[in-house]
Amino acid sequence: MTNIIGLKPGPKERPARAPAPEVRLVTVDAESAGQRLDNFLFRHLKGVPKTHVYRIIRSGEVRVNKSRVQADSRVEEGDVVRLPPVRVTAAPAPSAPTAPARDFDLLMEDEVLLAVNKPAGTAVHGGSGVSFGVIEQLRAARPTARFLELVHRLDRETSGILLVAKRRSALTALQAQFRTRETGKTYLALVDGDWPARRKVLDAPLARYLLPPKDGAAEGERRVKVVDKDHPDAMRALTLVRVLARLQLPGDDAPMSLLAVTIKTGRTHQIRVHLAHEGHPIAGDDKYGDFERRRTLARLGLRRMFLHAWRLRFQHPVSEAPVALQAALPDELAQLLPPQALVALTDPHDEH
Repeated sequence: MTNIIGLKPGPKERPARAPAPEVRLVTVDAESAGQRLDNFLFRHLKGVPKTHVYRIIRSGEVRVNKSRVQADSRVEEGDVVRLPPVRVTAAPAPSAPTAPARDFDLLMEDEVLLAVNKPAGTAVHGGSGVSFGVIEQLRAARPTARFLELVHRLDRETSGILLVAKRRSALTALQAQFRTRETGKTYLALVDGDWPARRKVLDAPLARYLLPPKDGAAEGERRVKVVDKDHPDAMRALTLVRVLARLQLPGDDAPMSLLAVTIKTGRTHQIRVHLAHEGHPIAGDDKYGDFERRRTLARLGLRRMFLHAWRLRFQHPVSEAPVALQAALPDELAQLLPPQALVALTDPHDEH
């Protein structure tokens, strides 16, 4: 190569910097009304990893009408959502696995809504480490459906009735019924110990908190606890309990109770925390139950939490006729119960 004396190399060209991200205020329109906050953010923060979206919600950087909110809060038309500065990496993030099409056990379906019997172990939607859930699988199974949205949620470990709206108008009407406690939601729960027959009403406020992080994680797992009504994060939670049967599992001498549990408020982990706080945790509960007891129950054949969304009453969003749904207890739970407990499930008196 020939060297040219006296010429200095010119400055290297620097790539243009992307403008620094700024706070954005987004007003919720009519089409987005009724959406969960996390789903609303996924649409407005495309390219931002879901884990980061959940992090800025928990940290309080996302605000709705200047107030802190939870990921499962619903946005309403006219709400002003604060979106904090977030930088989208230039390199595209690896695409999430495509949800496989799946047809779930249908309990009912018409032109505006459907109800499925959700199996335990399946999340209702993707997010927080889950690539996809019931709603994504339903959309994949029904590619021509113009609208499919969850009306409410169930814990991943809980089986039973889950409502899905097929029209925006049905979604908002049904969610209004859930908010105003016009629905009847009854669960089946098997708990440790003899539940006191007179203990029928649990009215204890709940608050969310985080466990200390483990294994280098940025945050700990989410938990819920009973708190005093004056606690700054207290949320009223009302649970009604009725004993269906007292029993012992085959090969086990510990007393247990099969309960019909009706919730009048829909707080996160409400049934699990209320029952555990009373000293009767749900059998197989890996968050609020006893570890050694859970191992014993697993050896007896119970390898999941015994909580099932059994019966649901609501008003049809179009006809306004009363609707009453029931999801049979899954085989893996029913086969553990003695005959007298199964007979109790045929009792038509299901609501408090």
